Amino acid sequence: GAADGVADGRILVVVEMAGGNDGLNTVVPYTDEAYRKARPELAISKSDVLKINDKLGLHPVMTGFADLLEAGHLSIIQGVGYDNPNRSHFESMDIWHTCQRKDDNRIDGWLGRYLQETGRATSSDPAGLHLGEDKQPFALMSRDVRVPSIRSLDQFRLNGNEDKSFRKAVRELADARRDSGNDLLSFVQSSTSSAITASERIEAAGMKYKPSGEYPSTALANKLKTVAKLISSGLTTPVYYVRIDGFDTHAQQDGAHQSLLRQVSDGVSTFLNDMMAHGHGDRILCLCFSEFGRRVAENASKGTDHGTAGPVFLAGSTVKAGLVGRHPSLRSLQDGDLKHHTDFRQVYATVLERWLQCSSEEILRGKFAPVDALPA
Repeated sequence: GAADGVADGRILVVVEMAGGNDGLNTVVPYTDEAYRKARPELAISKSDVLKINDKLGLHPVMTGFADLLEAGHLSIIQGVGYDNPNRSHFESMDIWHTCQRKDDNRIDGWLGRYLQETGRATSSDPAGLHLGEDKQPFALMSRDVRVPSIRSLDQFRLNGNEDKSFRKAVRELADARRDSGNDLLSFVQSSTSSAITASERIEAAGMKYKPSGEYPSTALANKLKTVAKLISSGLTTPVYYVRIDGFDTHAQQDGAHQSLLRQVSDGVSTFLNDMMAHGHGDRILCLCFSEFGRRVAENASKGTDHGTAGPVFLAGSTVKAGLVGRHPSLRSLQDGDLKHHTDFRQVYATVLERWLQCSSEEILRGKFAPVDALPA
């Protein structure tokens, strides 16, 4: 409940699309001649797009997202970016993660600050969880709240040997208070008994949990299935973070981009439908973002180079479905790039104010007006 700093057990699942997703071939201005002219090889044909309206359509492989949209569960926020865009993956991602530029003193991320402010450090379940092999996202860093990074449920289950000698060993380990820099270990040390009860609960729920539909056999879908299992187990963790890499499509973009968009669209839609079937639908919001879009014109290698503005997706049964904001003009470009009209911090403000129901100004280091993607 709100006592935990999260309104009615609401959960945010962040899907980071790393590498710079080509927004123009994700939400396609299929009637725009300027689009076809700029992309003789890469433009997606009118007959193939999954039409949203008479001007815009989703990439043909995104049937999962098209179904969510039709069901009223997908909000497509267009033209998202920030002033003076940076084209380095690392710097731009850090800007999205921290809401600060390089010369600011960056020590924590926007979600870390949220967890810090809502006092999640006191709850027995982890305040947030990052699932994956990659290093912990800057977005989750905070002064005091530990967010474990787990590669798999087996690791979280403390190897599942729930016998007395195992527990004794874990407690001794916790007493030793070694600081190894291992997030899971620190999590176990800082809350041994709760880690054991959480792992027992997950063990039990894992036995009972049956997905409502078959998850695709991709790394992203596997992570989302793990999130579904954890939510079904009754874990009160409000923030989950997963990442899918590969969006840096400088050459031979077509097949790679198609595969990535399919993974995101199928993974997220399967996960949401699964959660709805398990009665958790209105507790879950997915945020899918990338550090920048690609340039409007294709390059000589049948790919696209680093660009600026792109779409951000919010998915869940409570969103205000449809398109938010207009598609950036292909006739009024800035150095060959789309101009953003919505600051990414406005998207975060929408999530913080209207979903997690807390004030966003401190967290975002400024006042940003929410967009119309969630009910006020």
